[in-house]
Amino acid sequence: NQLLLLLGLGTPGRLLSPPTLPRRCPLLCICTADLLSCTQQDLHQVPTPLPATATSLDLSHNALVQLPSRWLAALPRLQALRLSHNQLADLAPQAFHNASHLRHLDLSSNALRAVRQHYFTTLLSLEELLLYNNGIVQVDEYAFIRLRSLQKVYLSWNNLAQFPFSSMQGLSHPNLTTLDLSTNNLSSIPLEEVAALPVYVRNGLYLHNNPVRCDCSLYQLFKQWQQRRLRSVQEFLEEHTCTASDGMARSSVRFLKYSKMFENCSSTQEAPGAPEVHISALIGEMLLMSCNASAHDPSASYMWISPRNEPLLHPGNGNRTLEVYHNGSLKITAARPWHSGIYLCMAIGKHHQLNKVHEVNVTVHYPRLDGESFNTGLTTLLGCVVSLVLVLMYLYLTPCRCLWCRRKAPAPSTPHECSAQSSILSTTPPSHRWAQPQ
Repeated sequence: NQLLLLLGLGTPGRLLSPPTLPRRCPLLCICTADLLSCTQQDLHQVPTPLPATATSLDLSHNALVQLPSRWLAALPRLQALRLSHNQLADLAPQAFHNASHLRHLDLSSNALRAVRQHYFTTLLSLEELLLYNNGIVQVDEYAFIRLRSLQKVYLSWNNLAQFPFSSMQGLSHPNLTTLDLSTNNLSSIPLEEVAALPVYVRNGLYLHNNPVRCDCSLYQLFKQWQQRRLRSVQEFLEEHTCTASDGMARSSVRFLKYSKMFENCSSTQEAPGAPEVHISALIGEMLLMSCNASAHDPSASYMWISPRNEPLLHPGNGNRTLEVYHNGSLKITAARPWHSGIYLCMAIGKHHQLNKVHEVNVTVHYPRLDGESFNTGLTTLLGCVVSLVLVLMYLYLTPCRCLWCRRKAPAPSTPHECSAQSSILSTTPPSHRWAQPQ
């Protein structure tokens, strides 16, 4: 027991901290090399002191009602902050100051009612923002305007009746791949604003499980997304519903799975947004794509976004295979398979305002043989395959082995012991040593 006390272990089965060692870990928390966990401790305020080595801080499942200003100055290496399942109803203007390296922020399952413009202005490195299950009813137009590194935003399971889609247009968020607005109270969607979003944003724009009203424009927009196999539609096909009114009754329609009620929609009516241009090219060909996005503004500058989300500017970015001219045209010197995809062109006005968006879907493929050459080649190939199969059948599937035939002469009463096929394929002439009676 004396040895256990010297080692700081106390009574057997119980671990105690060495009392003589300096400790910079808050009480009720667990500290490792760079992780700090204070979860499920019924904390009503942020614990102190905080170790400067922490890169991840978990304060989830507590009773926090506010965050002090500049409290993250003590954590210069912090990259992940988890604050879910607390009672945060508002955030101080400087709650996230001094957190320039923060990449992951989880504020889900709190009591936030709005997303204010000042909440996240200093989080320039933020990549993931979790705000679901908060009861949020409003998102300020420029709440995410400075978050150019943002990749994923989760706003599902809130009470949003509208969302500022226009703030997500252009290159304001060049890395955004997920914007989850599912399961809210969106009764209408501004289709023109949504259709003007870059294709990489639309690919991850989740709008299912909202009480939107059924109409032809809504159906045609999402039907177009389904045909283009956008991830946001393909993954939740049955959850895309709209509300239809029939007199006093209201019903929910899975409009992408059961589309009979939209049969009367005009097939010639185009979906909202700029029409997509399709271009097909052979490998090695030169492509010149015009940017028809300008609103006849002579001072407009042009920017293209490649299928890999790379910005292409004039006079150029050192990539000579893709070149942007002063009039907005994009040149592909020699088309290759990796040049296939959707190119997005944007005309930007004098005051850096987006004028219009233009999309070009490029498909690069190998040259094809003409019909006659293809048929002749296919016929020849099939003939060779059939001949080879027949030869293998003759060699290995005959009823009688020729060597066995030569060793044992058949009895006269068995006329079909060796097949005609074996005789034909055998390189040795058939033996005629039929014994004559002596």
